[in-house]
Amino acid sequence: MSTNDEINTVSWTIDGQDAVLSQKLRIGFREVTDPELGMDIIQLGLIRNVTQTEEDTILVHMILTTPFCPYGPAMLESTRKKAEDVSEKDSFIDMGTEVWDFSMMEDGGAAAEWGLF
Repeated sequence: MSTNDEINTVSWTIDGQDAVLSQKLRIGFREVTDPELGMDIIQLGLIRNVTQTEEDTILVHMILTTPFCPYGPAMLESTRKKAEDVSEKDSFIDMGTEVWDFSMMEDGGAAAEWGLF
């Protein structure tokens, strides 16, 4: 996983495995929003990696904006379901322990626009 500093886009493992599916997942994940912030999980940078496993399943490595987010379980399940719907493959969430911060957002300037500072 790497970050392109020019556009702050996270590069997922699946980008090199199946670029078409990767793009479809990015589009699908934009439909999953954090209800408190009103931003999608791609904008927030919550999806840290996506891999297509040797077992032909989709593994989504995801974090939350706060460790005890009250909407966390619902967002995780919505993300898993969206991955499954888009990929038509069994999908699983790997809950990361990384601490989220504004630099992980798709557009670093969006944090100020949304009053998140």
